[in-house]
Amino acid sequence: MKKIINDPSNVVSDMIQGIVLAHPNYVRKSDNGNILVRKDAPVEGKVGLVSGGGSGHEPSHGGFVGYGMLDAAVCGEVFTSPTPDQVYEAIKEVNSGNGVLLIIKNYTGDVMNFEMAKEMAEMDGIEVDYVVVNDDVAVENSLYTAGRRGIAGTVFVHKIAGAKATQGATLKQVKEVANKVIKNVRSMGMALSPCIVPAAGKPNFTLEENEIEIGMGIHGEPGTHKEEISSANDITTHLIDKILADVEIAEDEEVAVMVNGLGSTPLMELYIANKTVNEILTNKGIKIYNTFVGEYMTSLEMAGYSVSILKLDDELKELLDAKADTLGLKIL
Repeated sequence: MKKIINDPSNVVSDMIQGIVLAHPNYVRKSDNGNILVRKDAPVEGKVGLVSGGGSGHEPSHGGFVGYGMLDAAVCGEVFTSPTPDQVYEAIKEVNSGNGVLLIIKNYTGDVMNFEMAKEMAEMDGIEVDYVVVNDDVAVENSLYTAGRRGIAGTVFVHKIAGAKATQGATLKQVKEVANKVIKNVRSMGMALSPCIVPAAGKPNFTLEENEIEIGMGIHGEPGTHKEEISSANDITTHLIDKILADVEIAEDEEVAVMVNGLGSTPLMELYIANKTVNEILTNKGIKIYNTFVGEYMTSLEMAGYSVSILKLDDELKELLDAKADTLGLKIL
């Protein structure tokens, strides 16, 4: 195993300290655990937004803490759900009296621990609600989930719910728009290679030299099948076909597209994939309102990518376009 780390048991705390030292104008570390908090939180008059999960997906989620997006990100150990106590501390850090919304990716441990934290905070008189993101169309009811997994489409939820909260919306209104995004976003990915969790010290799955995994999860969970590697056109067409079979998008409707690298995929290859996405959607008469290409939700050093498509209406377009300023957006 070759990694630029110190002690495998300290990778998350070391990373968080490095982030804060590099970006003190954006975030601070909570005194109560591995939690990245917006520098000026809690923001008076604003619903607080908390997300998070296991680390290893950077820039998600800490990279999206800042103006117009999240107020805090709870950083569990690598690919491991944060504890209820950690999430509870994050809720307290961002609560301004207007309530807190939890944005949870649909993994059993995350859902359970965030729900427990919600109950703990409510016992303190803090109003808390949550949404669960399940955008991955690849598989349902896996080893790690009941229902579909939450993957890169979660970043659209962060952006749009964050914009709504910044406008001064109520907790109910922020939850409603978050659920609108969840209803209208679909994603699917693939992997060319595995990644190595520092504490494990070995690859989390294996692929033959000419094999790829279609529908791979962001923690190395199995996808739908393995197949021989083919062209970017063929792979991307398969992903888009699966997505469009699961969400109804009519001719002339508008979408936002995200082509997301998983950690070790060159931008060159992501842009090649995006060319195919654009051609397929254009040929179907679907209008692309905005496109995001880069690394938004990675899987350590896994090679591969995912595609997310969000069907838009006027409200979602306005919120997607709203100003946001976070360290992850600066990095990208």
